[in-house]
Amino acid sequence: MHGEASDGEGGGRDTEVMQQETVPIPASSKKTKQPKECFLIQPKERKDNTTKTRKRRKKKITDVLAKSEPKPGVPEDLQKLMKDYYSSSRSVIELEELNLPDSCFLKANDLTHSLSSYLKEICPKWVKLRRNHTEKKSVLMLIICSSAIRALELIRSMTAFRGDSKVIKLFAKHIKVQEQVELLEKRVVHLGVGTPGRIKELVKQGGLNLNPLKFLVFDWNWRDQKLRRMMDIPEIRKEVFELLEMGVLSLCKSESLKLGLF
Repeated sequence: MHGEASDGEGGGRDTEVMQQETVPIPASSKKTKQPKECFLIQPKERKDNTTKTRKRRKKKITDVLAKSEPKPGVPEDLQKLMKDYYSSSRSVIELEELNLPDSCFLKANDLTHSLSSYLKEICPKWVKLRRNHTEKKSVLMLIICSSAIRALELIRSMTAFRGDSKVIKLFAKHIKVQEQVELLEKRVVHLGVGTPGRIKELVKQGGLNLNPLKFLVFDWNWRDQKLRRMMDIPEIRKEVFELLEMGVLSLCKSESLKLGLF
């Protein structure tokens, strides 16, 4: 009996021990906490990933622009831009009037020229033209670009072409309109280099007469630090078209003025 009793007590202890071993459920509760922590961490990783991918995409766009083969501008590019710009505000007949004949365009730069070599090609008789030009408040050739800094670069880069020609800076930076008007009134100038906004203002004020103008050259293919050409900038594009309507288009159609895309 004592043996059976001891076996019973021993068996009871064994069951208690088994119950104690099977009881600790907190381990399962720890398991339920772990996925919660994982779910909290995941969104942070996703945000980091999205920002990284966005940054990479921006770099790719810039890389594509930088590495893409540049295509030289052609007269059709200017014609198309004009139509697109005026399409919402002009009738079909008015849009047709904006079309320029092919004969008014000079050979475009094929991206192999420096400015001096390009100007020599489109204007081989420059020295003779320059000597015969005696009219004040005018220029024989206008070179239009996007900024004052670019204008200075162009002036420096055409030394081989200009020779003894008188050059005037036609931009707004550090130069008042009245100063430019006075310079044009005082002496004969052959070449003008500047921005469309300032040139337009000088024409508007009567300081610059476009009738003697023989060559109008756009700094078409050059790109700034943001890889924009001059006609990619909305303000410049607007001022160019406004300038063209201030007598340039009519001079082109009469074939007294030629357009060049550098």
